[in-house]
Amino acid sequence: MSTALSTPESSLPAARRDYLPFLLVAGLAVLALPLVGSWSTWLTLTVAGLAMGMIIFIVASGMTLVFGLMDVLNFGHGLFIAIGAYMATTVLALMGGWTESPSLLANLGAIVPALVIGMLVAGAVGAVFERLIVRPVYGQHLKQILITMGGLIIGEELIKMIWGPQTITLALPAALRGALLFGDAAIEKFRLLALVIGLLVLALLLWILNRSKLGLLIRAGVEDREMVESLGYRIRHLFIAVFVAGSMLAGLGGVLWGLYQQSVVPQLGAQVNVLIFIVIMIGGLGSTAGCLIGALLVGLMANYTGFLLPKAALFSNIALMVAVLLWRPQGVYPVTQTR
Repeated sequence: MSTALSTPESSLPAARRDYLPFLLVAGLAVLALPLVGSWSTWLTLTVAGLAMGMIIFIVASGMTLVFGLMDVLNFGHGLFIAIGAYMATTVLALMGGWTESPSLLANLGAIVPALVIGMLVAGAVGAVFERLIVRPVYGQHLKQILITMGGLIIGEELIKMIWGPQTITLALPAALRGALLFGDAAIEKFRLLALVIGLLVLALLLWILNRSKLGLLIRAGVEDREMVESLGYRIRHLFIAVFVAGSMLAGLGGVLWGLYQQSVVPQLGAQVNVLIFIVIMIGGLGSTAGCLIGALLVGLMANYTGFLLPKAALFSNIALMVAVLLWRPQGVYPVTQTR
């Protein structure tokens, strides 16, 4: 039993890798260069778009993980995003001396607790959400959509009761304000930090899902739950852990999104939900690699169109999704190919 589960790559044929979706991201950036005109402006917009894309990837990866491994359509995912952002406002408000310090180390000493507490609280709420709302409707997609949307609405009202209905400012720590200059290009410091965090989350997710025994057990449980349980593993507990992990990723992304927007509103989760569903439709439902491609495309498109055609920015990502789905109706990486 242990040999079969510990060496998955030894018994499975190598999958043919499809790099065309990654070339799509590069192609969008190259196409934008002559339209933008200025190299420095293009570089600024591209880095900003990639950073925005990585933040969207973090918040969307939680929903992708839950759907891909548990077949659960959780429209309440935005609640965990909002909770992460609001916890950041509380934690950072208590650490004003750290956030206003000119020292980057002190600023990171404030952001790290905000990230950790946002993740933990979102994960705890996710555990309750799964037990009370999601568990009774496993395998029933229509009921999942309706009941999780109701959970999101209730969650927003509870947020208003605790933090109030007004917009809360979430200022960046002092050392992360402003930008670094590379010639005439200005790269915001926080966006660089968001890029690094997004890459770390991506690497960790891919390693767990494709290289660890835990990832193998979860994927095996999705394919044949009875077989895995007959080997002595409790798949239900693993699935709960997956849902909590997805909620924690949403909380982490919520903290970063709040800092990115520098403000938080109770409807934050519902607003970001729209972007999340565009991303996972582009990427292919349940695909981690596809989620990354979709998020980067959405981030780049939002920044390029916001600069070139501000009035078109509102529907540019919808148009992007339609174009991609006309090309590949199941998304750029259907789950039958890769997760």
